[in-house]
Order: sequence, then structure tokens, then C-alpha cells
Amino acid sequence: MFRSIVSAIFLAGVATAVGAQESKPTIEVVKQSSCGCCGGWVTRMEEAGFPVEVRNVDYDTLLATKQAAGLGEETWACHTARVDGYVVEGHVPVREVERLLRERPDAIGIATPGMPMGSPGMDYGNMREAYDVVLIQRDGSTRVYASYPGN
Repeated sequence: MFRSIVSAIFLAGVATAVGAQESKPTIEVVKQSSCGCCGGWVTRMEEAGFPVEVRNVDYDTLLATKQAAGLGEETWACHTARVDGYVVEGHVPVREVERLLRERPDAIGIATPGMPMGSPGMDYGNMREAYDVVLIQRDGSTRVYASYPGN
């Protein structure tokens, strides 16, 4: 019986350690309350296991948030998020958010500029525009981080 108790305690400790390693950082999203596609993106992040905190703001506050984050207008989209020290602008797929957190590049963050049809939260029907996710460098320049084809 003693071995069973020790084994149970050991397994509980391992399960707790594994659970802690698998937990994802909270994504803090700043958006306008009227934006439904932003809500769709939030849902995708939550489905992927990210805790999400949403702050609904007015347009001027949203623009100030983008500027304070170091985003140039060419990268802007309808919502701005922060996760684990990075900015995630717009309808970035879960896969790229997870890649960013795994690779940890020396960058401001990533963005899907604009609101391309077929991106997470903008996936209405079967139409899909080709779009890029860009890595935003510390100097404000960008480079393609991932590309998604259209149909």
C-alpha cells in the first residue's frame, strides 16, 4: 500500500509539472466592441487553449495602442493583441502565434495586415484571399513570416 501511495504522489507531481509546461500565456486583446471578426479571432485563440482577456475601447484608444506598440500603419488591422512580450496585430493564425512563442525572435511581433478574407475570424464561406503574416522587426521594418494561399 505504501508503494501505491508513493506512486500516486509521484504521478500527481508529474501530471502537475506537465500541465504547467503545457499552459499557454494569456493573450490581451484591444478592440472595438462593435467588431465581430475580432470576436471570431478571439474564439480561435481560446479554442487553441490560450486564455484571452479582451478590452473594448474607442477608435482613438485603439489607434493609440497600435502606435504605442511600435506598429507602422502598413501593418495595422482591426485589433491589437499582446502575448508574452510580443504584439500580435490582426487576424494572425494560431499556428503563427505558437511559432512566434516557440522561436522567440528578437522582434516587436507579428501581423496580418488588413482584414484578408479566409484568415481566422474573417472566414465566412469558402472565399480565401492570399495573405502574408509579417514579422515586425525592432526597427519597424517587416519581412514575410508565413504566407497563406488564396483559392
